[in-house]
Amino acid sequence: MKVSVLGCGRWGTFLAWYAATIGHEVCLWGREDSLTFQRLRNERSNEYLDLPGSVILCNSLEQALDGDFVIISISSQNLRTFAREISLYKPTGKTFLLCMKGIESATGKRLSQVFSEEIGTNCSVSIWVGPGHVQDFVAGIPNCMVIGSEDIETTKAIVETFGSDLIRFYYGQDMIGNEIGAAAKNVMGIAAGMLDGLKYSSLKGALMARGAREIARLVRAMGGNELTVYGLSHLGDYEATLFSSHSHNRRFGQAFVEGERFEKLAEGVQTVKALRILSERHELELPICNAIYSILFETKDAKEVLLDLFLRPLKFEF
Repeated sequence: MKVSVLGCGRWGTFLAWYAATIGHEVCLWGREDSLTFQRLRNERSNEYLDLPGSVILCNSLEQALDGDFVIISISSQNLRTFAREISLYKPTGKTFLLCMKGIESATGKRLSQVFSEEIGTNCSVSIWVGPGHVQDFVAGIPNCMVIGSEDIETTKAIVETFGSDLIRFYYGQDMIGNEIGAAAKNVMGIAAGMLDGLKYSSLKGALMARGAREIARLVRAMGGNELTVYGLSHLGDYEATLFSSHSHNRRFGQAFVEGERFEKLAEGVQTVKALRILSERHELELPICNAIYSILFETKDAKEVLLDLFLRPLKFEF
């Protein structure tokens, strides 16, 4: 099977490595002026892995779009612009697989909606979400993930193509719940990092319980199945996001309250803007998301906001 991976960051490069190791013919695309792409082309490695010799590196988008399955792994906020670029090649009958977690910050739209708006109806759009870190996978540590689409036969074909002993897939049956849940867990990751930085890590249990309930209410208001939030795409990804030393979002949150810079991408920063939009659109209170927004964008004191959030006056849990 011919697999193309568009995006040569940490996750995209891993996906190319993974697809090649399970026997597929792989093309990994990156922009010519990308320092990351140049390193991969010159050294065939990054800080996480060595690329198999069978992986073809290219910077021709037309060539990369030739795959039977086209995986996209870029910054979620750049997806609309990138989809417009792809649409110029008029792809037809392709199966696109979005392997990123976010919500468009300017509109509150899910990534599958963004991509479909720009690419049209001639192609299939699916999502690949759930827990897992590159560092663990390349060390041979397995995990479970989710494939979701609007067509169950497409979902089954993707699972059959990419399933292995390293990654066991489950069928996602709720695009709204899986996409919102996957994106929102990054905001919870930032909150967890802030609690770590403030030496209140014991509150992460409360964050897990209340955070999942908060996002479940949002998913229900949007027309999805609130139970999806308690599956792999959100609650199942908490271990990898709220506790792992590999999590960019958790590390960003900790660095933020400690007054340090964190240079790598933390998708939750933009996602919390989108969740603010959705909160207002659906007239739904999202206390944790709003708290993180106020800390990041309204210069509110993190310690004061978070302690007030978790230690507010007594109320019924449900």
